[in-house]
Order: sequence, then structure tokens, then C-alpha cells
Amino acid sequence: MKKFLRYLGLGLLSTFLTATPGLGAERISFYYPPFGEFSLSVDSLETFAKVGKIDQDFSFYASRATPEQLAQLRDLLQQRFNVTPTLLSQVTYSPIGEQLVQQLGKLLLTESRKNGFYAIRASLILAAADQQGLTVVNLLRKFPSNTIRVNFTEGLRIVDDLSQLIKKKDEVFASLQKEAIAQAATSTVDFSQQQDLRSPGKFTWQKKTFDLNDISRSRRLPVDVYLPTTQNSQLTTQNSLSPPFPLIVISHGIASDRSTFVYLAEHLASYGFAVAVLEHPGSNAQRFQQYFAGLAGPPDAAEFINRPLDIKYLLNELQRLEKSDPTLQGKLNFQQVGAIGQSFGGYTVLTLAGAKINFEQLRQDCNPNNSSFNLSLFLQCQATDLPPKNYEFKDDRIKAIIAINPIDSSVLGEGEVSQIKIPVMLVAGSQDIFAPPVSEQIRPFTWLSDSNKYLALIENATHFSAIAEPTPQNDVLPVPPALLGPDRAAVYSYLNALSVAFLETHLLNRPEYRSYLQPSYATFISKEPLNLSLLQSLSVDQFNKIWNGSIPQSVKASNLQPTPTRP
Repeated sequence: MKKFLRYLGLGLLSTFLTATPGLGAERISFYYPPFGEFSLSVDSLETFAKVGKIDQDFSFYASRATPEQLAQLRDLLQQRFNVTPTLLSQVTYSPIGEQLVQQLGKLLLTESRKNGFYAIRASLILAAADQQGLTVVNLLRKFPSNTIRVNFTEGLRIVDDLSQLIKKKDEVFASLQKEAIAQAATSTVDFSQQQDLRSPGKFTWQKKTFDLNDISRSRRLPVDVYLPTTQNSQLTTQNSLSPPFPLIVISHGIASDRSTFVYLAEHLASYGFAVAVLEHPGSNAQRFQQYFAGLAGPPDAAEFINRPLDIKYLLNELQRLEKSDPTLQGKLNFQQVGAIGQSFGGYTVLTLAGAKINFEQLRQDCNPNNSSFNLSLFLQCQATDLPPKNYEFKDDRIKAIIAINPIDSSVLGEGEVSQIKIPVMLVAGSQDIFAPPVSEQIRPFTWLSDSNKYLALIENATHFSAIAEPTPQNDVLPVPPALLGPDRAAVYSYLNALSVAFLETHLLNRPEYRSYLQPSYATFISKEPLNLSLLQSLSVDQFNKIWNGSIPQSVKASNLQPTPTRP
């Protein structure tokens, strides 16, 4: 009974409200056999939100909560979410949005105990259209049922499974950090006497913008090219780089644009790399702005094909322009090409490195009976809408890649990630809920077969920590501040330094930069709370020992299970 009351307390109520704003109309009912039914009035929550008063109805729950939990709940109830009814309508009527709301509807039932899908969708849109805007209390008022019934038994199971997964994720991260620290302690390199790769290099650079048009696919590709300049001959000798410059291509994530990684493009250009940053028109910020305004459909499964083809087309066009455009002539070295991508862009560069869409893995992981806390699967599983062909995206011009927060566990899977035969660096954030680090970066790191591989772990970093602060033009996703994480400046400095070290070592074959790819360098530049760790190896057996098979049996998703040891 004590455990039941603890779960029934405000901590659980806050969890439900945080995850799914629309919980009821006049009353929220919890049915938990064999203890019976418990309920809470919406009026009680509204009174608490407005004046902080705990009435008799609410006191049963409030008495079992800590002051911190009560303060968090009140903050949540008072928060107004700045989203338009058009945006919510577009999202909740999209395939991914419908899947999400259907899952919520299994927990949040109507008064007649039916799936709350339609009621949740309606209440979200109506609340956003109301003068008071989208708040938790207003959502409850708009729910088209006198009572919302919480599937409490299922809710407890989900909360328990989720808490165990979070605990296990933290254990994995802590164990890998400990290993990196132990390895760093053996280093004899004094990085305080070495060049600081976080600081800009010696090259100046110029930016030139191109508007490419792939007529065969009806794709217009805006591209910014950052070109190092060689006006100072002494500078060229000092940096031992001269035209043609090695070329780096950067692929942004979903709902972003070519401004997302300006800081990284400029930094690489200052070290003598030519950098081409393009936009993917089917999944960039502009497309999402049109989609949320009702002027375009949602990004479709074809983006899994078009994104790598965009990069291949870009390289082809730059090779053509390099022969005719005076600003590019003799400036680009297509024998030394690297690629960097974040999130969906991480998937993009992994396919260019040799991984193919893994339809067999998708069939296993996208089974509707599978239960998963991996939000990236909602995107990855859209690839099942594609004709199951042997799509070939590998581009032999690309010699090394960096994938930041990539999504890959199902759309590529072990069978395809293991086919990559060039140097790879994967970057993971411990608080990334959209591309969970264990599923999407740490386990896939064990699948990589090339010995030149690196795993950068950033404690407390989120899915947004690596991308630049959005401008008003590209700020299209209403991300709550709590999901953005700590100040991003440290992460920018990590990526600047590690990218230079990785590309100098593996694209330009300069062994003097290899020392920067050791765990000791990550420890040297690490800053709290975004502590950086770097590993060069992690076997399947080592990962399984850390994971230790303690995931609850009720969690069925294969992408959450430990990697099986190969015979």
C-alpha cells in the first residue's frame, strides 16, 4: 500500500501531466485494482495553479509530495505553450503525430474507457485556439469528456520501465566516463604546451553562396561554401596547406538549415579546410515553416533517399563549377573529402560512408506491438513506406565522417553500420531524448568495424547542444527551454577541436594531430557541467557487461536490448 500511495502521489501525477498535457475535463480518474478508484478535480488543480491553495480534494495527493514536486507542478500548470492551432493540427494529423497521440491514447482514456486519441487531439487544437492559449488547465477544460480515465496499471509499468532505462543509461555513461578517465591518466602529453585547437586557425576565409538546382529530382539546394584564402604566402607555408583545399560537407538535422553549423564551418575554414554547408529542401526549416502554416505536406519517407543524393549532387556540381567558376578554380581537393552530419544529417553521412537502409531491421523494430522509449523510431520507421530496394548511397570521394547525435539503430542497424570501412567519429549527449545515446550512438559504435573509430560522450548535453542558437527565421520547433540543456558554448568548442584533430589525422594523414584524439585531450578541455569523454574502442562484450542484462522483461523493443555476442 505504501508503494501504491507513493506512485499515486504528486510525483506520478506530475509525470503524466508533463508527458501529456490533456488529462481530463472536470475530473481525472485513476483506477488501480484492487484498491479501487481515486480521482482529482480539475478545479483543485486550477486553484492550486492560480493562488497556490491546496484544497481538501487535492490535499490527499499534495501531502504525499515534496515541496520541490509541488513547486514544479505549479510551474507546469502556469506555463503557457506558444504554439498555434495550425501547427498542432498539422503535427497531430501527420503520420508521426498520429502515432504519438495513439500511444498517449492508450494511457489516457475517455469516460467510456476508449482510447483517448481523438479527445487528446481535439483538446490540444482547441486549447491552442482559445484566448487563454495552450496551458495544462485549459487542455483539461477542452477535453471532450467529463472525466478522463488514466490507465493506471499501464502507466505504472511504463514509469517503472522508463525509470529503469534511464538508470541503466546513466550507468552506461558513468562506466564509459570512468574508463576514459582511467585511460587519460596514463597519458604523458602536456596539452598546455600544445596548439589549442579550440581557437581559430591562421587562415582567413571567404563565403560564397550557390543556388543549385537538381532538375531531375526538383530539388533546389542553397549552399554556402567557405573558402580559405592564401593571400599570405608565409601563412600557407606555416600551415602546410595550399590549394586545392580538402573539402568538408556539412548536413543539418531535421527542421534546421545551413546556419546551424556556421560556427563549425568557419572554424574549419580557419584551419585550411574548404567547407560546403547545404540545405535539404525536404526537411529544412523552411519546409517545416510551410508545413506548420498549412502550405505544404509533412516531410515524407523519400527524404531518406533524397538527403544522401543531395550530398552526391552537391559534390558533382562543385566538381563541375571548380572547372568554370573563377572563385573555385583550383581551390577544392576532391581526393580529400570529409562529411559531418547531425541527427538526420548523421544518418545521411553514415549512408554516404557505406551503410544502406536496412528494411529487415525496420520490419523487426517497427512492429506496432513493440513498446519503445526511443523517440527517433517514429522518424526511422517512416522509411518502411519506401519500396524495399537495395538503395546505394556510398560515395567513394568521402574518406572520413563525423556523425553527431545520429539516428541509425533501426534504419541502418548493425548489419549496415558494420559495413562502413572509413574512419568515423560518433558524438553522443547523455540527455538526448530524441536520439537516445545508448540506442543510437553507443551500441552502434560497437558495430563499427574500422579500427579508426571514436566515441565522444558529452555529459548533460541534449539533442540541441551541438547546434547554433536559432535565428527568428529558422526557429520553427517550439522546444521547451528545459530540453535545450546547459549553455552550448562548451560543446561548440569540443566539436571545433575534435573535428580539426579528426580530419587532420584521418583525412590529411597528419600523425602529429593523433594525440588530440586520445581520452587525455578530452579530459584536458572538458568543462562542467558538459563533461567530455573520448573513447577509441568498445567491444560488444564490454558493452554487454556494462548493460548486464537488467532491462525489465516487459520492455520488448529490440533496439533497447543488449547487443547479442557473435559466435
